[in-house]
Order: sequence, then C-alpha cells, then structure tokens
Amino acid sequence: MKFIDEYRDPVAAQRWLAAIHGLVTRPWTLMEVCGGQTHAILKYGIDELLPREVTLLHGPGCPVCVTPLEKIDRALALASRPNVIFCSFGDMLRVPGTDRDLLAVKAAGGDVRIVYSPLDALKVALENPDKQVVFFAVGFETTAPGNAMAVYQARRAGLENFSVLVSHVLVPPALEAILGSPSCRVQGFLAAGHVCAVMGYTEYLPIAARYKVPIVVTGFEPLDLLQGIYLSVKQLEEGRAEVENQYSRVVTKQGNRQAQSIVTEVFGIVDRAWRGIGVIPGSGLGLRDAYAGFDAERRFDLSEVGPRPEPAECIAGLVLQGLKKPHECDAFGRRCTPEHPLGATMVSSEGACAAYYRHRRVAAGQEGAR
Repeated sequence: MKFIDEYRDPVAAQRWLAAIHGLVTRPWTLMEVCGGQTHAILKYGIDELLPREVTLLHGPGCPVCVTPLEKIDRALALASRPNVIFCSFGDMLRVPGTDRDLLAVKAAGGDVRIVYSPLDALKVALENPDKQVVFFAVGFETTAPGNAMAVYQARRAGLENFSVLVSHVLVPPALEAILGSPSCRVQGFLAAGHVCAVMGYTEYLPIAARYKVPIVVTGFEPLDLLQGIYLSVKQLEEGRAEVENQYSRVVTKQGNRQAQSIVTEVFGIVDRAWRGIGVIPGSGLGLRDAYAGFDAERRFDLSEVGPRPEPAECIAGLVLQGLKKPHECDAFGRRCTPEHPLGATMVSSEGACAAYYRHRRVAAGQEGAR
C-alpha cells in the first residue's frame, strides 16, 4: 500500500537493525512515549530484534490509561443521569471505574453514544435540545484542537445543553516527572510524532538540555521506530543530548500554529492527576473562564464522586512510569485480561498491558519479554 509498505520494508529494516547493532558498545535504556508505538514495537517484534544492550521501556503515552479513576467515576455518574446523553470515543467504554464501566451503564439503560468526533457530539446536542449532552474530552495534545473547536462552536451557537468532561494531559510535563524521579531508568526518549505534529518540538529542547537526554520525534511504522532508536543510540554513544526529528514527513519544529491557536483560545494549563501516577503540576488542559459554562464538572453537581483507590493488585502506575513491564505483574493474563481488566492499560487499544497480552503473552516469572 502506497505510503505504508515503504515504511515496513523488511530489507530496509534489516539494514537499520545492522546499523544499530554496529553502534552499540554498552547498555542503553530508551522509552517510547506513545501507546501506538508500544503496540507497533510488540507487533513487529522490534524489541526482540535489537541488541541485548538496548532496553525499551513503555511510557505514559496512552491517554485512556492515564485518565484518573475519579474522572472515570464522574463520567459514569453523568452517563447514569436520565436527562443526559453521554458521548465518548469508543475506547473509553470499557475502561473500568470503581465498580463498572460505561458499557455497563449503557446496558442498564443509560444513553451512552459512541462518536467519532467531538463535532458529532455537538450535532447530537443540536438534535436533542431537551437533553444535556456531555462529551468526554480525553487525550493528549493531539485531540485537544478538535475538542477545543467543539466548545468554541458551541459558544458561538449559544448552545446551553452541551458540555465537556475534560481530562486532557500534556506530554512534556510527564517527561519531566519521569526524569525527575529518583528511580528513573530512562536515558533517551522516542517522542510521539502525532503530538509533535500539532505542537512542534520546541518544548522538548529545554528538557533535553536540562536532563542531558536525547529526545527523538518518531513515527509509528517499523522503519520509523528503528530509525528513531538508531538516532537515540547514536546520540548516547557520542555523548550528545539533542532533539532530533525522525518524523520530518509529518512534523515541523513549530507544529500546527492554527491548531495551537484554538487550543490556547479555549484551554489553559492546569495541574492534572494521572491514573496510577498522581498529580503532575501543569500537566493538563482545563477550560478557560470564558468557556467555564461548558465545563460538565461545573454544570453538574458531582460532589458525591471523590478520589478513589486503585485496585491493589494492579501495577499499571509502575508500567506507565517505565518501572515495570506488564508481564511482571502477577495478575497479568490470569486475573487481569482484556475481558476482565483490573486497569486501563489492559483494556485500552493503546495500553501496554493490552499490547503484551495480544502480541507477547508471557506470564509473570517467565522469560521472553525484555
């Protein structure tokens, strides 16, 4: 297929693997930030083809996975109300809350609808003026422009029955939180190409300089990932710590200025809780005061939904921080499966646990996953 097959060429992949093997002189640990990259790495066995000296860790790059349990429970509370139509992308429907998920609410009679764009939710609000329509605005910087546009259009149209439950998170503060941890093992990052397509990569420059780590903006196909790994290892072997752009066919240094403009218009920087990790200062987006009327958490009384403890057996927080691999969890593939998940990393289409379950089903204590 044009524009895809060329980035999955096995002969070219072997050349990049040989180049990586030829570079490495000592152990290095890299972290891919995006869940989509994690799935590609596991699907194509890239981690197993690399030199043993190169270890890949899986970071908090799955927006579904890092949406805090309290926010999921608030979504469930809203979706259960008889006057509410709750709209969400499909990947949120099976994320477990404290005692159920959105699919269970739908099965019990709640009006929960899958949409493919926040503008679809806006259309639902226009078509149902007697109902309150709430859209679950989840994601990294990638989905923020579309969600911001929906709120912007709702305000222009004077819609009073549309609101958003916001759980937007930002990548750069998460990288700093990982690098600032005393248990950090990461020596270089593969940054998510789609996030940088929106935001550019200027925000990564001071991080690379401050923490002395290379950051390589990387795509999602096998050759993208191999090239990103090669560039990272080359920097580490040469003692450099710079930001490089492997994904130049999509990403520019400054990013998409129009997309950034609508995000800045509607959203401001806020502290945000990350599921399994905790609050990271300045790591989220929240509606500005001018758009506060579209904030579902302000419009509805959700005071009964407070902080919730995570399942004690789930190690998703350690997985998201790169401190554990999914197969190191005692519950993996046994008491935690995609059909009966303990945490979001097993049920999300971008979750690391789901990737291991699908592509590398290794039970705790067994060899095979690096």
